[in-house]
Amino acid sequence: MTTEVAATSESAREAAAQFTSTFAAISREVGKAMVGQEDVVRGVLTALLAGGHVLLEGVPGLGKTLLVRTLGSALDLDFSRIQFTPDMMPADVQGAQVLVETEGGGHELEFRQGPLVANLVLADEINRATPKTQSALLEAMQERQITVGNRTIVLEEPYCVMATQNPVEQEGTYPLPEAQLDRFLFKLIVGYPKESEYGRILDLTTGSDDAQVHAVSNAAEVAKMRAIVRAVPVPEQTKTHAIRLVMGTQPGSDYAPKLVNDNVALGSSPRGAQALLLGGKVRALLAGRFAVAAEDVRACAHDVLRHRVLVNFHGQSDGITPDRVVDAVLAHVQAPGAQV
Repeated sequence: MTTEVAATSESAREAAAQFTSTFAAISREVGKAMVGQEDVVRGVLTALLAGGHVLLEGVPGLGKTLLVRTLGSALDLDFSRIQFTPDMMPADVQGAQVLVETEGGGHELEFRQGPLVANLVLADEINRATPKTQSALLEAMQERQITVGNRTIVLEEPYCVMATQNPVEQEGTYPLPEAQLDRFLFKLIVGYPKESEYGRILDLTTGSDDAQVHAVSNAAEVAKMRAIVRAVPVPEQTKTHAIRLVMGTQPGSDYAPKLVNDNVALGSSPRGAQALLLGGKVRALLAGRFAVAAEDVRACAHDVLRHRVLVNFHGQSDGITPDRVVDAVLAHVQAPGAQV
């Protein structure tokens, strides 16, 4: 029995080491084109390897599109980009039957698949799509399939939607429904670069040299890394802590602080707890551990919960933000073993 335990422990360490090595290689390759934004790059990779989707929010020109496109190149995945506009219809993203001419001069209907059929889908300015088109995207995100008429297309794994939106420009946009927001594992905020990073950005974008990004991984390896993530055990006390953090965002629960009860209309669903554990598993592996600690869960809290908290009108008028709500929950729900 001792030998079996030792062998299992050794294989776990090897899996964690391989995971960390590949994660670092992908990050370095993305860094050739993407200057700075280390936390965003780490968050995007974490969500991809945890099997989830990502919502990137930031003003134009910060490299959101570049990041996703570069990631597709570094992973050698089938990549597609959809630039959403208010006049776009579901058939534009799913695919449609088109009339084509045959060799004999006749015509026949042929299905042409849309850009949703890929491994990595960049949904640029997703909040410019109408609810009808967003619902088509929702099926792909949740069910990993698309339905066109009586045709169902199962999407190949790994499948990941990385969407961008501008938090400032709201003319001609449609707020994402809560059901769709809940399908994003993470919501990452892309901020402005540091002063020290501007020089490198300008060299890459105004000079004659292009960043050469090479594939350092592939779909099969991503699938293996996702399997490693799923195999990471979660101690019972860590699972309990994740549950209490999610309940802390729900008004009226036993773990909700006063700020939540007064200013939050809707808290996180159980998908928030799932996302906390999946993100925590990746973070534990990157720290060289094959078990999730409370600190791993807490480190993911803002990325996981900020888009799952709906601040009520009273809170909005007082300037309460979802991130401030998450801060209050983290302060109120103590980690296991923490001093009160």
